[in-house]
Amino acid sequence: MTEAEASLASATTRRTAAPMPAVRPPRRATTVASRIYRDLRAEIVSLKRKPGDAIAEKQIAEAYGVSRTPVREAVLKLADEGLIEIFPQSGTFVARIPLDGLPEAFAIRKALEEATVRYAAARATRSQIAALRANLELQREMQETRNFDGFHQADEAFHALIAEIAGYPGFWTLIQQTKVQIDRYRLLTLPVLGRMAEVIAEHSAITEAVAANDPAAAIRALDAHLDDLQISVADIRRDYPRYFTAPGEAG
Repeated sequence: MTEAEASLASATTRRTAAPMPAVRPPRRATTVASRIYRDLRAEIVSLKRKPGDAIAEKQIAEAYGVSRTPVREAVLKLADEGLIEIFPQSGTFVARIPLDGLPEAFAIRKALEEATVRYAAARATRSQIAALRANLELQREMQETRNFDGFHQADEAFHALIAEIAGYPGFWTLIQQTKVQIDRYRLLTLPVLGRMAEVIAEHSAITEAVAANDPAAAIRALDAHLDDLQISVADIRRDYPRYFTAPGEAG
């Protein structure tokens, strides 16, 4: 065998031995799985699917006109986030709210939002302050009609706007990732008599501190707002005992 033939044979062997490229799932399947994940997550966080509710994968697949594969993919992702629990011998259920996970989530959220409100108070422009006050009006409208979901969305927009004014909108993305269990608990507090009015008053205090360009006052107002939410955990658990799981309890 000549040197050229040997070189060609070696190259052919390397090509033959090279690993086959990974087979990617069809683009549509990935898109459907993502949509199912987003929809299920929104339904769980908004309490349209309540803690302990069964997750019927077959029914979900039929509703979307797909096989159970993308549904299973979405369910597993939600299980990783602690929003779904899978029991091989019993079924798949919306996870209950873990009481032992709330204090850490509150602490992380508080630390991140203290940073955003401090920067917001130092940098807010007149138009940005006007946007905060417009959001407060939206919250009042939602309160008057007892639109709990609309109030929740307005509340979210208020805190997102604070991060935007601070110049660090990415902080809000991090906060959202850590407060998913807080959101489920928080929605349970909104029907409590006077709760929405308290939230609006607390948001108003934050807004006025930001408008006054007073970072220290803004942090105090924010801390009072978040601490007030945490204080009511025991009362809400008493009203909805089946929605929570205490340390050491099985889901």
